[in-house]
Amino acid sequence: MEDLQRKFRPHTSSRYSTQSARPLWSTGVPGGKPTMFICGNDESARKSVGKILDEFGWETADMGGAESARAIEPLCMLWCLPGFLRNEWTHAFKMIKM
Repeated sequence: MEDLQRKFRPHTSSRYSTQSARPLWSTGVPGGKPTMFICGNDESARKSVGKILDEFGWETADMGGAESARAIEPLCMLWCLPGFLRNEWTHAFKMIKM
């Protein structure tokens, strides 16, 4: 992500790295909107992605600059475990704000 930001400065944004395409359109999900974590060095690009996610029925968690991809992208490994263990691929993360 950081290399892409440097090369194409700065109109890139990381998203969808923790979710399969199948349940991406998520209106009516039990438990409320799932959370998509995004990051990137261009604030306007992150806002644009947030608007698209909102249309898809997702809550956006803006994690800031491109360096945040280092923390976001490993969530994909955690997301994959139910699929590998039980062939369950229709789940998503939800950030609960206290």
